[in-house]
Amino acid sequence: MKGYKKFANKVPMSVKVKAVTEPVWLGEGPHWSQEEQALYFVSIFDQTVHKYVPSSGRHTKSKLDAMPGFIIPVEGKKDQFVVGLKREVVVIQWDGEDGTAKRLRTITELDKHTPENRINDAKADPRGRLFVGTMGHEYEPGKFHLKKGSLYRVDPDGQTHRVVDNIDISNGLCWDVKEKAFYYTDSFEYAVRRYDYDIETGNISNPRLVFVYKEHGLDGIVDGMTIDTDGNLWIANFDGKQVIKVDPRAGKLLQKIPTPALQTTSACFGGPNLDTLYVTSACMNRGVEQPPPCGATFEVTGLGVKGYPSVSVKLL
Repeated sequence: MKGYKKFANKVPMSVKVKAVTEPVWLGEGPHWSQEEQALYFVSIFDQTVHKYVPSSGRHTKSKLDAMPGFIIPVEGKKDQFVVGLKREVVVIQWDGEDGTAKRLRTITELDKHTPENRINDAKADPRGRLFVGTMGHEYEPGKFHLKKGSLYRVDPDGQTHRVVDNIDISNGLCWDVKEKAFYYTDSFEYAVRRYDYDIETGNISNPRLVFVYKEHGLDGIVDGMTIDTDGNLWIANFDGKQVIKVDPRAGKLLQKIPTPALQTTSACFGGPNLDTLYVTSACMNRGVEQPPPCGATFEVTGLGVKGYPSVSVKLL
């Protein structure tokens, strides 16, 4: 708790937070394309994929036929993306213009044993393997069927492996190659897990908790996250109106960055120098209105750190 009091509330004057997109219902899964200098993300309940280009301020979107859990470019394929639609992992084609996305093919179907489940959050690991998680059905606002979700690894040849089960809401995930670590969150665990990570095989093992919310006086749940080049995590604190910076090796809360949205959902680094943090949010009414700019994507500058380039999905 001493570390919490000493460091957590220090926000440098240089840090600026501003909304850069129009609000969406449930923004999630931000992915920065260094090649295009553009941010991709989804709005799950709107059933839309989005593209935001900071240099022009242009924000476009396209509606799909189911709820998308994520959008990640396919390595080496122009205008092709891997998207999670309900329980399917599919390839879509999208030129980034309004209303032009179309489904091309299905790679795999997850959780066939629990058809009410849906995909929630995914990323490609440093070798381009897709790690994608699922969650139980939300039968009332904020109420879910628990322990129904899983985490899967989808290899470039489409082989699908369930690597973690008994999950409430599969969420934030990122890798630290230097530490041979995979960080992962099950939102209702209110903590961050660390797994040992084998970059050659993609295997994960030896899970343990490295950061627990209640030990640092934090409310809300653990949502999406990313990692900077110093090995620190940047975690969206859903229902906490902030992003937090965490040292997972020491289990320390280093910093809190307030946001204008109660329901912060995920984060990724972007910009030409990968030193801008893009934070997605939601405006879900769970008994209380969430007016604009809630639901917008926010641009956070002046943090003094950099992230790694987002990785595209490798497919054979």
